[in-house]
Amino acid sequence: MALKTSDVNWFRPLWRRVGVTAFLAIWCAWEWLWNKEPFWGVLVGAALAYSLYNFFYAFPKEEPANEQIPPPSAPEDDDGPRP
Repeated sequence: MALKTSDVNWFRPLWRRVGVTAFLAIWCAWEWLWNKEPFWGVLVGAALAYSLYNFFYAFPKEEPANEQIPPPSAPEDDDGPRP
């Protein structure tokens, strides 16, 4: 599942992607090493794998081009454009 345009724009700064991924990595380690909860460890590990793939492998490298609408042209008569 690809990220939406609004999500890509919000996660464009690298520090946000690193922060979310680091939080998930710490949480996953907490569940496996301290709490010894395999259910939550697998669940958070899947979220960690998803964030690693989407934020660092499949994330678009360049800014999306903003398509601008051209300004409206002057009205024309049957005889041609107005002066």
